[in-house]
Formats: sequence, structure tokens, C-alpha cells
Amino acid sequence: MLNLNNNAANIKREILVRIAKLELEGKLREGVHYIPREIAPIDKPPFRCCVYHDRAILRMRVLASLGCSVEEYDDDNPLSEYAEEALKRKKPTWPMLTVLHDACNGCVRSHYMVTNACQGCFARPCMMNCPKKAITVEKHARIDETKCINCGLCMQNCPYHAIIKIPVPCEEACPVGAISKDETGHERIDYDTCIFCGRCMSECPFGAMMDKSQLVDVIQHIMKKKHKVVAMYAPAIAAQFKALPGQLEAALLAAGFDEVLEVAQGADICAEKEAEEFEERMARGDKMMTTSCCSAYVRAVQIHVPALKPCVSATRSPMHYTAEIAKNEDPKCITVFIGPCLAKRREGLDDKIVDYVLSIEEVGALFVAEKIDIASLEPKPGKNIPTATGRGFAKNGGVAEAVKVRLHDKSILRTGYINGLSKAGMKTLNMYGMINAGKIPQPVDCPNLIEVMACEGGCIGGPSVITNPKVADTLLTAYVKNGMQQKEK
Repeated sequence: MLNLNNNAANIKREILVRIAKLELEGKLREGVHYIPREIAPIDKPPFRCCVYHDRAILRMRVLASLGCSVEEYDDDNPLSEYAEEALKRKKPTWPMLTVLHDACNGCVRSHYMVTNACQGCFARPCMMNCPKKAITVEKHARIDETKCINCGLCMQNCPYHAIIKIPVPCEEACPVGAISKDETGHERIDYDTCIFCGRCMSECPFGAMMDKSQLVDVIQHIMKKKHKVVAMYAPAIAAQFKALPGQLEAALLAAGFDEVLEVAQGADICAEKEAEEFEERMARGDKMMTTSCCSAYVRAVQIHVPALKPCVSATRSPMHYTAEIAKNEDPKCITVFIGPCLAKRREGLDDKIVDYVLSIEEVGALFVAEKIDIASLEPKPGKNIPTATGRGFAKNGGVAEAVKVRLHDKSILRTGYINGLSKAGMKTLNMYGMINAGKIPQPVDCPNLIEVMACEGGCIGGPSVITNPKVADTLLTAYVKNGMQQKEK
């Protein structure tokens, strides 16, 4: 993952803060036009060729932050027109991801390059191990791009580390090959095969992949006060802020939400149902069952590993069960899930009881716009404290552990983990799919409960996090300890 402290991320957050401030002041229509020139003033050194190019790209970033698709952007329309469109929008629009073509660097295709560290050595392992004879040496190794197949053997065999791989970061990060170049050389996303894991967002050094914000929509509901607005925060959110128990709830209430629910409550329901389902599946002789709380993983199976579909738990996600709690109490309430995940926006569009999905970045921007200092607030803990295992869903291994403690007979359990849906993770998924389909033998020690997390480390490593995952891990541990203890069955 690209370091969280980078200019692309900082600019994105600054735009969100400015939009939130303008909307809260009732000045979004007239003020949005000035955001690009305020962030890129004429006397500031440009990042691109000139300040006007910077502003053009900033306009596109503003569009995405208003929840609009940049692909539909028209230069002739003022930003105020798009702000008006955002304010009138009734619900989020598909797709949740948009590509800023002008921001895209149009990186040359992934290839290997010989650097000046090459010593032209006598052994010439790069040349000797190249299967296509694409390397010649005349004082310095050279790669014939017309013959090279990008196998990487030259880089692996060079004793001086003189050969490096020049990747296309977004394509390299995408585990399912949903990103490729269009006829202009810029990247495009095939939304039919995309699993919305958000890896491209995290890895693009030019910030050309952006999620379409729903912040304007949520602030609208908060300000109108027509219906109760319920914030449902995922366990990973508690790991993003250094706060005492109850302070995050206090901050969300101060930001205008009428009620705050922990999604860990939904995680407890999810774990109970998955434990029951697992025991039923094993009793009838199923080979395996996988968890189902990760939206990106479920979509990956549906599109790319259909042989594994029968193994995916039929249990809904913690987000769904938490929204169910809110809607049962007040059917007209507006449910707002808050998490670190792009795929949850996709799930939210399909779930009729989830109205909006906000990222941690968006909520952080709302706190800044409202001048809310979490650490200074009087704690307002929720009425229902979830279990420690429910809160532990945000970390790799947490879901499987939550299911385990709820089993009547733990001896039947053999747990397996896929910690991150990288390209290697997808290969492992395909292997399990082949085992289930009977195409390859099932090993004796093959796991029968497989926990899959699209993000490495779990949700605390999601594409929209604002805290280093290592720090978040420590904060999550403290949050989990304050949860109720689950009695083992």
C-alpha cells in the first residue's frame, strides 16, 4: 500500500473538508467553483506543467467528491451545476469508482529495465537465464522489448540488482485484471469484472482512481432533519481515532447524527448465524464453508471463482444486520454505514435497508469541518455493548475466531485464512474452488472454514483508512478488550 501520508491523499481530504464546510454553511452552489483556485493559487509552484493544468485536475477531484462520475464531465458546465445535481440527488449512483483520465499518468506498460548499476559481468546470468534470448551484453546488458515476455528471471538472477521492474501500479495492484489501457493509453476499469477492493485507489501515485463521495448526500439529511439519521460505524473505525470508549459516539452525535450504532452488534449476529450454518454444512457432508462478511471477496467469487460459490456462507454481512436493527426501531430512519471499504458502497447499493456508505476519510472531513476534537469530548457510550469477538471482525483472523467460540463442537473445525485478495490470494481461491468442484483431490488437512479478507490485515488495512495499519492494530486491540466477553458453547 502507498504510504498514507502522500500528496494525493492529502488533497483529496482537503477537498472533502472544503465541500463539507460549504454545505454546512449553505454556500456549496456558489462556493464550490473557487475550490480549485484556492488549492492551486497562481503564486504556488504547480505539480504539473502549469497551475491551470493543476486546476483542471482539481475540478475533476471536486466532481468525484461531489459524488459525480468524472467520465460524464463536461468542461462547459460550471462546478455549481454539478453541486446542484449533487444536492438534488435522491440516492448514490453506479459505479462507486471513477477514473480521472487527465490525472492518469498514462504509464508505459509494465517492463524490466537495466540500470547503470550493471557491471557487464563475465557470468552474465541475466542473459544465460533468459528463456527468449532477449538480452545482449555489450559492456552493459540490454533488453530487447520485442522479445521480452516479462518473466522477471533476469532481475531474479542479477547479482548486482541492476535490473528493476517498472510497474503500472494500478494494474499491478488489481487482483482480477479489471484495469487496462484504453486507446489513448490511459487506464480504464471494467466494472463488470471489478470487485471494488480499492487496491487501485490505494496504489495509484497520481490519485487517478477515486471513489465517488456520498458526503454531500448525508449532510443533506442531517441538515434537513426530516428523518432520524443513524450512524453505523464498523469496528475498523474505532481503530482510526485515539479515543476513549464512547468518545467516537460523542463525536458522531456532535456531527449531527441522531443515533449511533456499532456494527460490531451486527457482527455478533453474523457470527452466531455463521456458526450455526457451519455446523449444519459439516453435518450434511460439505467440504468447506467460507465467511461472507467481506463484500469484495463475495463479488470475487461470484464473478471469477464460480466453483466456490456453493461454499460461501449464506449469512448476510454485519452492515446488513446493523441496518436491520435500526430499521426495526424506526423504518423511516436513514442508515449510514461508516467504514474503510469501497466494496461496502457496492453492497450498499444492493441492500435496500442501507441508505448510504461513508468512508473514514469522509467522516474525518466532517469532523474537521465541524471543528470536532474527539479527544476533548465527554464520552457517550452506546446502550448495547457488543462482544469482544464482534469487535474483532476488523482484523485478520477475527471472523473465524468469532465463529469458533460459538460452535458447540470445536473439534470439527479446521480453519484456513486468505489474508488479502492479491493475485496470489486469487490463486488460492481458485485452488479451493477446484477442490470443491472435485477437479483436484482434497488434502487431508484442507481447512473446512476459510476466512477471506480482501484487505491485508483485515478491514484496518482498507483502502480508505487514515491511520497506519500497525497503529490501528494496537488501537483495535484496546477497543476489543472493552467489549463484552462471549461465553463459549
